[in-house]
Amino acid sequence: MLDLYREQGRKRLRCGYTTGSCAAAAAKAAAQMLLTGAIVKNIGIFTPKGIRLELDVLEPVLDSEQAICAIRKDSGDDPDITNGILVYAAVKKSISGISIDGGEGVGRVTKPGLNQPVGEAAINSVPRKMIADACQEVALEYGYLGGFLVIISIPQGTSLARRTFNPRLGIEGGISVIGTTGIVEPMSNVALMDTIRLELNVLAEAGEKAVMLAPGNYGADFTKDVLRLDTSRQVLCSNFIGDAIDAAINRGFTTILLIGHIGKLVKLGLGMMNTHSCYGDGRMETLVACALEAGAQISVLNELLACISTDAAIEVLCKAKILESTMKVLEKRIGNVFSRRIPEGVEFGFLCFTNAENYKGVLISSQNAEKIMERWRQR
Repeated sequence: MLDLYREQGRKRLRCGYTTGSCAAAAAKAAAQMLLTGAIVKNIGIFTPKGIRLELDVLEPVLDSEQAICAIRKDSGDDPDITNGILVYAAVKKSISGISIDGGEGVGRVTKPGLNQPVGEAAINSVPRKMIADACQEVALEYGYLGGFLVIISIPQGTSLARRTFNPRLGIEGGISVIGTTGIVEPMSNVALMDTIRLELNVLAEAGEKAVMLAPGNYGADFTKDVLRLDTSRQVLCSNFIGDAIDAAINRGFTTILLIGHIGKLVKLGLGMMNTHSCYGDGRMETLVACALEAGAQISVLNELLACISTDAAIEVLCKAKILESTMKVLEKRIGNVFSRRIPEGVEFGFLCFTNAENYKGVLISSQNAEKIMERWRQR
């Protein structure tokens, strides 16, 4: 277990180590077994971040041709679906060089724009370097002048892949071996943004110039089930609305459509581009400001401030017969926020909806939203 912690708000969360670190450690242990003829019970590696890991070696197998062993993934306190899986390395001798490929449960790249070329195993460049460096270290230690053939396998990867972004990205047959520092930072915002940028990159490499963004599953479901749009190329941006839009613009997208629930998008009326609650709330305050501009009475404003959800606030506005006028003010506010952020030459539209009982449907949309949606309309 890695004794490394990070402070997240008021919580002390334990870090873990990546599948890349597991692969490198397994490869190093297997190479050592191959050269010494002795079973290795634990192995040490340094991560790219300079942190040393001492890891238990599991299920070692050694014969005259190859050595195989596994390292168990530990994600620490990060909610990672790969936590606890076994990452295997099978190592054979070769004439020269260090060749790395993927076996069972490691995905294969089928679309351009990813970290590896089409046809290669989805083992990213940093883990590949970690694996090669680890094997080279063993070769130097034991005076071996030949090469290694390394096959990384993750038997559980095939089933786990369906719960990841990999199928959307064009990685088929398993999960990816990833990690840039070798360490899993609990609830890492960096990892989420890396995934968003990767999805955008895949779409861009496929020639797409328009992209739909949605903060989460509410937006994706509404896009598919109510708006009847093709969501196969929709990118879920979580709370990182501003960063995702910036990333899309930087990658060359010229048309962007944002579709989300009012619980998230109402915060845009305050100019909040990261809608996570840890950065503030402001939902009801935004609606109060919009309702006040729309002519709401003090009693209505007090009712809004007492609401615990935007769906409840919608009901208050509807009963006061100022829902439409309040939403027009909110639409204007959001439009003004994006007019200051979106550069010339990029068409940006947005649509906001509610799932409130009796009021389900679109609340506000930019004037160009309908036209942009035609790009993904299912016939």
